[in-house]
Amino acid sequence: MSSVTINGRPETLPDDPDSLLVDVLRDRLGLTGTKLVCGAGVCGACTVLLDGVPVASCLMPVKAAAGRTITTVEGIAATELHPIQRAFMALDALQCGFCTPGFIVEATAFHDNWRKAQGTTTPSREEIGAALSGHLCRCGAYDNILRAVAEACSGRFDAETSAAPRVEARDKVTGSAKYTVDIRHEGQLEGLIVRSAVAHGKIIALDFAPSRALPGVMAVISLLGDDKMVRYVGDPVAAVAARDHTTAQQAAAAIGITYEELPSVIGLDAARKADAPLVFERSSRKKAANVSEGSPAPAPWKQNVRGPSAAFSHKTRTVRAEIANAATANDPLLIKGVFRTAGQSHSCLEPHATVARFDGDHLTVHVSTQAVFHVMELIAKRYKLGHDKVRVIADHVGGGFGSKGSLGVETIAAIELARAAKAPVRVALDRHDELSVTGHRPGTEIDIALLPSQDGNLKAVSLTAWSDNGAGVNSTIAALARLIYPAEAKALTDFDVVSNLPPGAPFRGPGGPPMAFALEQAVDEAALRLQIDPIKLRQRWDTDPNRRRLYEWAAGLEAWCNVKPASSKSGRYRRGVGVASGYWLYLWQPGSKVEIAIKGGRLIASTAIQDIGTGSRTVIANTVAREFGLDPHEVEVRIGDSILPEGPGSGGSRTTASVVPPTLLAIQKLKGVIESNAKRKPLPGSNAPWRELIATSGDISVSATRPEDSRHLAPGVRSPLKEAGFMGAIFGWMLRRFSNLAVGSGVPSSVQVIEVEVDTWLGHVRVLNVHTGIAVGKLAAPALARSQAAGSVIQGIGYALYEGREVDPVRGHILTAGLEDYRIPGIADTPNIDVHFDEAGFDHVLGGSVGIGEVATVPTSPAIANAIRNAIGVRANALPIRPDRLVALLNQRSVA
Repeated sequence: MSSVTINGRPETLPDDPDSLLVDVLRDRLGLTGTKLVCGAGVCGACTVLLDGVPVASCLMPVKAAAGRTITTVEGIAATELHPIQRAFMALDALQCGFCTPGFIVEATAFHDNWRKAQGTTTPSREEIGAALSGHLCRCGAYDNILRAVAEACSGRFDAETSAAPRVEARDKVTGSAKYTVDIRHEGQLEGLIVRSAVAHGKIIALDFAPSRALPGVMAVISLLGDDKMVRYVGDPVAAVAARDHTTAQQAAAAIGITYEELPSVIGLDAARKADAPLVFERSSRKKAANVSEGSPAPAPWKQNVRGPSAAFSHKTRTVRAEIANAATANDPLLIKGVFRTAGQSHSCLEPHATVARFDGDHLTVHVSTQAVFHVMELIAKRYKLGHDKVRVIADHVGGGFGSKGSLGVETIAAIELARAAKAPVRVALDRHDELSVTGHRPGTEIDIALLPSQDGNLKAVSLTAWSDNGAGVNSTIAALARLIYPAEAKALTDFDVVSNLPPGAPFRGPGGPPMAFALEQAVDEAALRLQIDPIKLRQRWDTDPNRRRLYEWAAGLEAWCNVKPASSKSGRYRRGVGVASGYWLYLWQPGSKVEIAIKGGRLIASTAIQDIGTGSRTVIANTVAREFGLDPHEVEVRIGDSILPEGPGSGGSRTTASVVPPTLLAIQKLKGVIESNAKRKPLPGSNAPWRELIATSGDISVSATRPEDSRHLAPGVRSPLKEAGFMGAIFGWMLRRFSNLAVGSGVPSSVQVIEVEVDTWLGHVRVLNVHTGIAVGKLAAPALARSQAAGSVIQGIGYALYEGREVDPVRGHILTAGLEDYRIPGIADTPNIDVHFDEAGFDHVLGGSVGIGEVATVPTSPAIANAIRNAIGVRANALPIRPDRLVALLNQRSVA
């Protein structure tokens, strides 16, 4: 055994030559602040200091650390917080927090070296970006990270500072926040899912005997459905539980699987062919996954294509006639195009993970989930258990973005393995599975035609969307175009294209970004042909009051006032400015409940929601503190546990709008009880009357359920579904009935103005400046709202320029199955981001707040595309806008 010094303490290292430092730190020593994400030295989450130098512990054999000194994130705050940690807390340079320890470690080394050499000189964004370029944040907290490191280096945080705007920030910057992958029970086993190696086939036989015979293997189970079919590479087949991960891998490899391989079809184009092999027979179509949030509406099937779904169309015959006549007449105002978008992987840094433990007939499940209460209900239903027998816990969640909203196979496998092995079992997906089989925003092909009249009104819109869903259905893309830019007639048609690939899943504004990529470029092209300012044209066509206020703001921006046409630009590097609009539905979850209590003189707020980085704890703490005249850190917030009062899921931007109203109602109840029970009133002139009353109060508990909104609406405010007439009402009813989601009045809206620079030689696009205007009502947590908005922009930049799932078109394997292959934005890709909040429009909502996560990302990709068009006169019609694609377009137009 060799020795090492870790955080100032001597430790021994195992002799196993295959052991990696990250595993020893996490599994043997319990230093779970060091996170394992990519396993390839790409993401930086596992960074530690080796003799003061940052290293990736996921690549370091333990023998290389022998005799050295190691400092983890826990060691950095051993005596007091480092200036970097204080800066991250004060400036909210984090969201879900899973990547934060790695950033802290690297930034600490940079800070200390900088201060020795440069004193309190402030480093540039470029210098900081270069130093932290080996770190990834999927939430997109880069803008605040850059600010935090710069201000820490300048000396601003050398002393203790005021409280952080995010209530759990200290836990995240010190590495003490516990995520599902950090949970470890005594006797806990490691579970592993065995997946299909073929794209389509029937399992003829499973031989578990060789696997069960291995020492240390405690359970082997089947995960096959009744039909024994596998429909994509990675489809679950079986699962094993063993004493450690190495043994589990051996057990998985030992399982004998006999396939009857069937013809497969891979991807959008192949699946649409008339002679394509069927993915689902008629009798098995209900096995198709749901790629969206709502329940699927009835639609016809033809081979592998489900659709058309065109319920949100309006005067379809008129659209067809108008467009056909315009085409025959060669009307120059007829805009037609085909736009394609690639699949976008969620790439949550904390993988999908579950730890399941039975205690008698009680089941406790730690899950990395976006819906603790809903998952509890699903588990109870699946295993026929009472709600009081199932407990789902998610203390901290390392990102979700829509992929962790339901009962996943990792949870099913962990529960069944724990039951079979009679021991706690953890199942955590690796990065390959995370990028392959946990869902993605489906790729699309969108055929659009838009026809303005000579007087500048919008006559007709036709939008047909084909969604590349893999083994799933229920895409909603074209239908979303009904709820923006009222036209005389709209033909909106959605098709689900099913193939032998892993199914898609909801992803931040499902259907919104690809719809906007096509529609907003068509609107931009209409402005060019009508010779009208693109913002003024949107003002003419768009009747929504929230966006109309944002158009006024955008039109006054210096960047927009100085925009020049593409024809006036020359040279290798050309700059352009583009604008785009976006919206999302205002959603809230009926039945959401919040309990407010006084226990031992302390205020406690409780609800069964979860914080995936969006700031749920802080929203509740701020709301309670504001009403009682307290500091948010004086309020204890209990969330992430299904035994608490029913709470909403964290998806569809519903959380804030679901929890703030019942919190306010509960506060009013509690105030009434406190005042009626008070034996002594606060002293006259007291500057903290409620603090005094709470301190002397006995224990009290009240709760409230989310009420319906006020019927008193501001002029122009209405439910967007009313614009869709009868079918809108049906859609709203279905969402409420089958998905427990209510669509409220008012439209969360965004308008973005983006400046880019295009290298016309190499096709590289650099986003320079982003101005994002957002109307989502009053801000329950202003600093966190800005973080969300900036992070949404970063994800939109990734969607526009970098991200695209690649698959083997013959065998169906996902090729972009590692973070070294699947490119997400890094810190050096971060532009200057200006966020403007318009807080009007939602006074009919108790508290005035609605969600921000979806609406802020919808217009980013089309705004970038429109900026590129303004820079070089070429319109990009495919995402991501890769350099090779842009160079090809430039060469076709002879612009370069």
